[in-house]
Amino acid sequence: MNWLVELVLYLLLLTTAILALSVRDLLAGAAAATAFTFTMALLFVSMGAIDVGFTEAVVGAGIVGVYFIAAVFQTSRRTRD
Repeated sequence: MNWLVELVLYLLLLTTAILALSVRDLLAGAAAATAFTFTMALLFVSMGAIDVGFTEAVVGAGIVGVYFIAAVFQTSRRTRD
């Protein structure tokens, strides 16, 4: 049963990675990158590394995700040319 959970998490990880690289909107890319790191945290927890998963969730999906989204809101949609 544990291998089935890990297989689903690996497929979700691959999907979020492709989505983060292929979207053209910066906000959607930042959200997909945050979803990728949260999926990594879930994968670490499913493998038994609970402390690593917790750290990945807090730092990777939490703080860095907020920084990514804050940086996107500091950019403009149009160039000044």
